[in-house]
Amino acid sequence: MAIDPALLHPETLTEKAPEVFDVKFDTTRGDFTVQVNRKWAPLGADRFYNLVQHGFFTGAAFFRVVPGFIVQFGLSPDPAVNRAWRSANIKDDPVTQSNKRGTITFATAGPNTRTTQLFINFGDNSGLDRQGFAPFGLVTSGMDVVDKIYSGYGQQPDQGAITTQGMAYLQKNFPNLDSIKSATVVPAPAAQ
Repeated sequence: MAIDPALLHPETLTEKAPEVFDVKFDTTRGDFTVQVNRKWAPLGADRFYNLVQHGFFTGAAFFRVVPGFIVQFGLSPDPAVNRAWRSANIKDDPVTQSNKRGTITFATAGPNTRTTQLFINFGDNSGLDRQGFAPFGLVTSGMDVVDKIYSGYGQQPDQGAITTQGMAYLQKNFPNLDSIKSATVVPAPAAQ
């Protein structure tokens, strides 16, 4: 699978996102749409916009599914892309929205460590708010699809192995995982 060469140079992907935009995810489980509001978390919205615009999520698996809590994704199927983004951290955004059902948020390994991993909240995870997890968007259609993402492996897939081996590791060890066929920015409907 060909990748956008820009994905190997995270420092160049710094375009400012529109104030509001939609991203349609076409997945092996069905389609869902996320509406991003840049005011909620501008740095996160900008990073997500650039990743989507350059096809980062194409072929990416939903590798961590904890029913009632979250579904996580955002490691590339290509190890070279993961290497490029491993230390491409963005600063934290202030938490202005709560981690309620359907919100999308960057995962973090501590202060100012957001890179490419994201999760969608299955339930009310407002306890994550005080830990600095800043939602930047909301699933506006297809949350029923998100609810059906394959959860049989739970938290078994090893993130380090996904990072270094990519899709080959997942296909060999976790063949039933759902994945993203494409994620595309679509114009958001005009405000009424």
